[in-house]
Amino acid sequence: MIVIHSLQGGGAERVAVDMAAYWQGRGCQVSVVTQTDASEDAYRLPEGVTRHALGLASSTGGRIAALWGNMRRVWALRRLVRRHRPTVVLGMMTRGSILSVLAARGRCRVLVTEHTHPPIQALPAFWQRMRCRTYPQADAVIALTHGTAQWLDEHVPGVQAQVIPNAVRWPLEDGEPVVPAVRPSGRHRLLAVGRLHPVKGFDCLLRAFAPLAALFPDWDLTILGEGEARADLEAQRDQLGLQGRVNLPGRVGNVGAWYQASDVYVLSSVAEGLSNTLLEAMASGLSCVAFDCETGPREIIRDGIDGVLVRPVQDAEALAARLSEVMADAVLRDRLAQRAVDVRDRFSTARVMALWEQVFRGNRVN
Repeated sequence: MIVIHSLQGGGAERVAVDMAAYWQGRGCQVSVVTQTDASEDAYRLPEGVTRHALGLASSTGGRIAALWGNMRRVWALRRLVRRHRPTVVLGMMTRGSILSVLAARGRCRVLVTEHTHPPIQALPAFWQRMRCRTYPQADAVIALTHGTAQWLDEHVPGVQAQVIPNAVRWPLEDGEPVVPAVRPSGRHRLLAVGRLHPVKGFDCLLRAFAPLAALFPDWDLTILGEGEARADLEAQRDQLGLQGRVNLPGRVGNVGAWYQASDVYVLSSVAEGLSNTLLEAMASGLSCVAFDCETGPREIIRDGIDGVLVRPVQDAEALAARLSEVMADAVLRDRLAQRAVDVRDRFSTARVMALWEQVFRGNRVN
């Protein structure tokens, strides 16, 4: 039984669907519990996986109302656990994990997962306290990166976190909307993908690209994704005079085609958990340049071998310097790209799911 708030979009939501499909394909009975219904799902569950929509996703105002709403969620999930008797309940992300422990502890194995590095997570104090109270009661605490595991060990007494990364999706399947990724003849594309949010650092990326636009007149920047920072980014682009060189097409369902039609992938995030887009870009054979965040890219990229890590984080001049090295050198791009595809094996579904099966059996993986 996988417990997650919704399937409305996001890395953890997609991972939940992939995991459900894998275990269902292995002959397991799999159910997914969400607070929302399927009306706004971004990802479709495979046939044979049971969906339990609790219908308790509405926001609550005030402490008493919030407490009551969360009690209702715990009771509803506890009823499902009693009725269906799963052998394992897997909480996805902090809130789903906390609810899973409160509802299922003592009735089956309960595993909790952190998909975001906690120091950068905008989590209310109540949920931070509940994480400290509930995680030590779980049968296993799973982090995506060693940096997050170390933080949990240091800040949640009684926890010894284990690391299981996300598996890379390869090859990528197309979905909606399909937006043509045609690249004009004779031009090169620098690609970034992510939610248009300050944590993704696209404002820094625009500042880095501004001087490069003059140095490399045959290169353009495309930022795929949607979010609340769109208006600010478009205004910044126009202020920098990059209207004809920077494109923001929005969210696309055929991101694989965009990876294939690009020359360099850039990850400009302030912070990351484990970047699915970076894994996808490398699996697609792209040379990649990424800020060396506290967690994430350094556990994917082998600096100078299959990608480039940039320090210090959010330094536009440093990012521009390292990008210019890669953009100017086709031989370097090819060398990085040839090794980048190693992530298909290093983060393969078979390897990652073998780690999960060990945890299901009660073994530690690291």
